Amino acid sequence: MASTDTTPQKDPAPGDAAADGSLRSDGPDARPASGGGHGDLAGLEAGLDALDSVQTGRTPLRQTLVQKVLPPTVAVLLVLFVWQILIWAKVTDEYKLPSPGAVWDELSDAWSQGTLLGYIWTSVSRGLLGFLLALLIGTPLGLLVARVKFVRAAIGPILSGLQSLPSVAWVPPAVIWLGLNDTMMYAVILLGAVPSIANGLVSGVDQVPPLFLRAGRTLGATGLRNTWHIIMPAALPGYLAGLKQGWAFSWRSLMAAEIIASSPDLGVGLGQLLENGRTVGSMPMVFLAILLILIVGIAIDLLIFSPLERWVLRNRGLLVKS
Repeated sequence: MASTDTTPQKDPAPGDAAADGSLRSDGPDARPASGGGHGDLAGLEAGLDALDSVQTGRTPLRQTLVQKVLPPTVAVLLVLFVWQILIWAKVTDEYKLPSPGAVWDELSDAWSQGTLLGYIWTSVSRGLLGFLLALLIGTPLGLLVARVKFVRAAIGPILSGLQSLPSVAWVPPAVIWLGLNDTMMYAVILLGAVPSIANGLVSGVDQVPPLFLRAGRTLGATGLRNTWHIIMPAALPGYLAGLKQGWAFSWRSLMAAEIIASSPDLGVGLGQLLENGRTVGSMPMVFLAILLILIVGIAIDLLIFSPLERWVLRNRGLLVKS
């Protein structure tokens, strides 16, 4: 006689999933198991969107002054105070270390004579034009070195060596080859800046994930289109670092050339102003030239490269926009 199983069966819980992926429920509102998964995924996406959300309200003026204006102002005032303390303490002779007041008087004289802006513009115009020329040469050179193995093996070590070579070493041969003119100045700038720009781009290209390149080829981006739409955007952080270093080398190379090579045809830039102060033994003029060189370098970084760097970081989600 067939046996009858009298073991009580446990009713399935409303939330238990069956083997076929459906949801067991005796109620009329039963839903498939996948419905809860989509709901969880939607909640996760909403949470991530909330984390990535950016407050676009305008930053209060007081907060901007406290965070961005006050710290450098305090630093400058502290340097001036320590400088004046050294003058009062007479740590050295006055002709070796002029007072801030003496440097200010030198600045006022240059302004009243109408020569101050001429000093600055002569150097800044040369530096920016030389940097743009270095950019036009260093960018394709860096792409060529990064993408062609034979060229990298042949030129890569030379670029690294040129980058480590002091820019002042190029001034004497440039004067002999080209003479005392603006062409000599630009040649020194190019020899100092091009290796830095090219090496920065090579470093950026080397850090591009191979998956990006394969995806670009799959979508039809080959040749120049691959370079413009895939490689350059992905290598932008390293390229920007190379540009910043290239500008630093351009400015240093120009100052070295202006200090060493002097001619009435070249005009008086900041480097020549520094050399003139040394020649006549005027330390206020020397300090004024040093301060102007420093201020121009900081201004170019704050006005050009810092905004570019923030834009790149913000577009990659690495900088919260306040």
